[in-house]
Amino acid sequence: MMRVGVHEYARQIQEGSLDLKEEMHRVIQEARRINEEYAYFNIIDETLVKDQVDDLIKRKRKDLPLAGVPVSVKDCICVKGMESTAGSAILKGYRPLLDATAIRKAKDAGAIIIGKTAQDEFGFGSFNVNVGRGFKTPKNPHDLSRVTGGSSGGSAGITAKAPFAHLSIAESTGGSIAAPAAFCGVVGITPTYGRVSRWGLIDYANSLDKIGSMGASIADASLLLEVIFGHDEKDATSTHQAIPSLRAELHQDIKGRRIALLKDSFRTAVDSDIQKAATNVKAVLEKCGARVDEIEMDITSRYALPVYYLLAMSEASTNLAKFCGMRYGRAEPLEGSFDDYFSNVRELHFGSEVKRRILLGTFARMAGHRDAFYIKAAEVRSLIIQEYKKIFKSYDAILSPTMPIIAPRFADIEKLTPLQSYMMDILTVGPNVAGMPHVSMPCGQSKGMPIGMMLTSDHFNEAMMVRIASHLEVSR
Repeated sequence: MMRVGVHEYARQIQEGSLDLKEEMHRVIQEARRINEEYAYFNIIDETLVKDQVDDLIKRKRKDLPLAGVPVSVKDCICVKGMESTAGSAILKGYRPLLDATAIRKAKDAGAIIIGKTAQDEFGFGSFNVNVGRGFKTPKNPHDLSRVTGGSSGGSAGITAKAPFAHLSIAESTGGSIAAPAAFCGVVGITPTYGRVSRWGLIDYANSLDKIGSMGASIADASLLLEVIFGHDEKDATSTHQAIPSLRAELHQDIKGRRIALLKDSFRTAVDSDIQKAATNVKAVLEKCGARVDEIEMDITSRYALPVYYLLAMSEASTNLAKFCGMRYGRAEPLEGSFDDYFSNVRELHFGSEVKRRILLGTFARMAGHRDAFYIKAAEVRSLIIQEYKKIFKSYDAILSPTMPIIAPRFADIEKLTPLQSYMMDILTVGPNVAGMPHVSMPCGQSKGMPIGMMLTSDHFNEAMMVRIASHLEVSR
């Protein structure tokens, strides 16, 4: 099946030049074939797909921007009737009774949800190797011996590999959209915190989680974001900001725009090929008429990583407390005291990385430690946001590599300590801690693997970010 852009595919479906039932049959067959080798889906629900197709045909509307478009969904976002586990054995068998707000909006726009994509358990990882018990680890679409990146690895992998028009609704806490997008060579857009409702998201860290989009192009990913943007009364952190037309910004002039190249990113262990790619991107932007200056972010470069992990682990330890086998999580035979029962359930069904983060987060919140760790991290977070805001008074966007390396091999990951794995987020945690929108897109290759470059813009300025990014896409 020839792959076309999402907008063109939706147009053909609405005009009737493509038969929706026939196309979706092909999509499911191709998705299953790919999944056997690459393990991008935790579940492909053909029965629910058929129900959605029938409903869409009955609607007979001609104004649906995602009419018949196959959309995959990260497993931590609830889809009505479709098993949703956040990649954890403790939620195996859970089928939500309602759609997350982002899913409802996508369905209202004509999207067909085809399945739930693989992820690190509860989003805990940079490589998508921390999968829950009983789940398979996704493999990079360019090299089966390499990782997809995490935690939205399945979303990025199928977006890169699918031979059909496709979008994926993903989620980021500290870089979980940008990292796999870079490793797999697709576009991943993480919006401003609050732009997309988090209602229906199986949370990791409430003050950091953001639902975003992945697509084969800037245009595709932008179209999905426009659909799921908007205020939601069910989410107290949901913004009332007007919804921008991102697609209207594509390829618009950037002459005179000022872009900051993050010099700090080259002080980390960034691969030389990735540094060269950043220099090439700088040249492309300057050729388009933009001004690119090198800047430093002293506070962010020094403190964003520890601030992120202190805040994220503290919030995660609180959020995961509900999965104890009583109201939430898989039940076991009721034996011993409540503490014995809860401990047994969590020991059986949580993976090692989940347990590590619960322990670290609980320690940071304990009496005697809370002020020294969690409160201090929250204070430094404010300083990081102020540093970004100061830069955006003079610049339209910040440019940096997305990840310091190309997608590593599984064999190399096994040698890393947990701390070394956490360090891989050094470039993505800054905008996530500050709640800034950012986009990762492929801008070159190294050893046959894609290199991702990241543009970050000010709060609610996704439009300018997409405008600048579209010029890089043309130059590829």
